[in-house]
Amino acid sequence: MSTWVWIDGTVSPAADATIGATDRGVLLGDGVYETCKVVDGAPFALTRHLARLRRSADIIGITLPWSDSVIRSAAAKAVGATLVDPLGTGSIGRLRVTVTGGAGPLGPDRGGQAPTLLVAAGPARRWGPTTDVVTVGWRLNEHSPTVGAKTISYLDNVLALADAHRRGADEALLANSAGTLAEGTGANIFLVVNGVLCTPSLSTGCLPGVTRALVCEAVDVVERDDLTFDHLRAAPEAFLTSSTRDVHPIARVDDAPLPASPGPLTLLATQAFRALEARTMDP
Repeated sequence: MSTWVWIDGTVSPAADATIGATDRGVLLGDGVYETCKVVDGAPFALTRHLARLRRSADIIGITLPWSDSVIRSAAAKAVGATLVDPLGTGSIGRLRVTVTGGAGPLGPDRGGQAPTLLVAAGPARRWGPTTDVVTVGWRLNEHSPTVGAKTISYLDNVLALADAHRRGADEALLANSAGTLAEGTGANIFLVVNGVLCTPSLSTGCLPGVTRALVCEAVDVVERDDLTFDHLRAAPEAFLTSSTRDVHPIARVDDAPLPASPGPLTLLATQAFRALEARTMDP
């Protein structure tokens, strides 16, 4: 499956799609984005993703001039091009909607320019039945002005994930400045503590994940602002959630195996999420 990109009404192969050299997304990481999985040509939970895109844009001060219907149309064109690509294989992919601050001056000041919209569709990683995670030493700033926004300023997470890969894991988990367990570089974390399924609360600075929210609505979950790496290491079971992972059981934390992978509450969350997806592609 190849990647195709919609920009300014035109869909092109990723290698041919371009934006301006002074775009603030390129120069400053000034922008927001959403990623959702695509199943048989249909983006999953797109309404929720577009709502979060607008919340993220509001947080960082970008006004989106496009209606949801315009973005949906762009997504349909990008996905459609990907599905008919003669070099494409597979039916499950990824849709990414990116908004940048648009072309502007070389410095940090915004010049009142129009934002840029890019909508890309392409392959998604095929995850294994379980995943391994590691904890990393640097901290998430839960007091950042961009907390709650899914921004393209992603270098901290890129470096954390690279560290996880060097250590043989799929994901790195971060604590915030208070030492409280917060999130992964691209996933939310759930763990069982004293028989109760828990997840870090949004006050920890974690991203309000779409899959996280769907799981919290589907099964009983306690959101806590006092979870730590020690809670995770002592957990009988734990899992990650993200738009491409769905509910993904954790097998090992810092090279130590968890007692159950998947455990009973992980299986319950998995079954509830699959039932939801079977009922509707836009919950």
